[in-house]
Amino acid sequence: MDHSATVRASSEGGDSSPALVLTLCLFLILGLVQVFRPQSLWRLNSRMQRGWVKNPEGTEPTRKGYAVGRVTGALFLAFATWMLIRQL
Repeated sequence: MDHSATVRASSEGGDSSPALVLTLCLFLILGLVQVFRPQSLWRLNSRMQRGWVKNPEGTEPTRKGYAVGRVTGALFLAFATWMLIRQL
């Protein structure tokens, strides 16, 4: 068996998985929300803190915290976009 033919066949890419494409699209939506509306994600997740955090409203990030979250969301969005492009 020719090793170079095996490597070439595996690197040519085959059919993209519909489940993977759907998952990456979901990640793109989450990344967009993280970049443009991080407060809504915090509000959604703050409900899970009730019961083990005394003051869930006191854990809201500062403006700098939201800025770091937006930068992280932008990097995540770029990575998810790159992965989606590679699948198609």
